Amino acid sequence: MENVVLIVHLIVALCLIGVVLLQRSEGGGLGMGGGGAISARGAATALGKLTWGFAIAFIATSITLTILAAQKSADSSVIDRLGLDAPAESSDTGRPSLPTNDLLPPPANETPLVPPPAE
Repeated sequence: MENVVLIVHLIVALCLIGVVLLQRSEGGGLGMGGGGAISARGAATALGKLTWGFAIAFIATSITLTILAAQKSADSSVIDRLGLDAPAESSDTGRPSLPTNDLLPPPANETPLVPPPAE
């Protein structure tokens, strides 16, 4: 379902870009020249209606994709998806406890390193 809405969203976005570029602006735009059976005023209103239609479709698919993504992510958190454990709570202060340094080997001797006394 999400892939179908995403494909429709991309197609609508490309169509919206194309219709906006075809519209005549004060500088002429890409819609300059042409002529034919459709008058300039008729072409402007038709392109305006197409622009509104594509804009409404673009907003609708954007909102639909947002709702689908929110429903998909509501089941789990980022930490759950990564497979990490949440930090443990300390019972004393209510703040998370500091991580232990299990990756380093234990020191060779248990005496703390202290600088020599100043002479």
